[in-house]
Amino acid sequence: MLLPKEDDYPQEIHKAMRYAVFSGGKRIRPILCLAACQSAGGKDSDAIDVACAIELIHNYSLIHDDLPSIDDDDTRRGGLTLHKKFSESTAILAGDALLTLSFGILSKDSFSKRRFRVINELSHAISSFGMIGGQVVDIQSKNKDIDTATLNYINIHKTGMLIAASLKAGAISGGAKESDVKRIFKFGEYAGLIFQIVDDILDNDGYAKMFGRQGAYIEAGRLTQEARRILKSSGRGAQVLNAILEFILKRGY
Repeated sequence: MLLPKEDDYPQEIHKAMRYAVFSGGKRIRPILCLAACQSAGGKDSDAIDVACAIELIHNYSLIHDDLPSIDDDDTRRGGLTLHKKFSESTAILAGDALLTLSFGILSKDSFSKRRFRVINELSHAISSFGMIGGQVVDIQSKNKDIDTATLNYINIHKTGMLIAASLKAGAISGGAKESDVKRIFKFGEYAGLIFQIVDDILDNDGYAKMFGRQGAYIEAGRLTQEARRILKSSGRGAQVLNAILEFILKRGY
């Protein structure tokens, strides 16, 4: 059990952490991490802790995104957002605690050069040059007309970089050759952008507003073909990754 129990003192923060993690979600990022590990010839046990840490990082980001000072959302995954279920202060601290716990998980027990690299990659992906940077530009762009370059920056950094890093972390954990790590990471960059475009189609936002739903569908389809081309030489190891990519694309249909 990686998460604290609900009755561990102080109970409020631990209940909040578990509420966030177990309130639903597709677990796309940890699934991609494990699939990339398998495609590299590794076992689930080589990457399971990494996958779990990535899911905690993702949930931390959602908690903070929903806060009144950022997106001010009342619901998430069909239920109350954390700050509505508990309090704003508890939500901030629960997000902080999940992020802290994720790096504790990544650095415990069998620490290796591979794991050190995974920590470095994930740290960069969620830094001010990655997810947080994308969130900042998104906040600055609220209620403004933005160009395609700014929209791409937001989506690549706020959403895409953690998805791409999840795949890269899985490949590294599975012992992939450097050329395969680079290829899977490139596949992940496409997958992250496709994921966000489909989200925009579902929410009638971003790409759907800028290019229309049909135009956004066309762009998502084009990027999907590019992503598949990257994995063409990976043989059977790419089957699961391509199946997940198809799932990501078809969410919008």
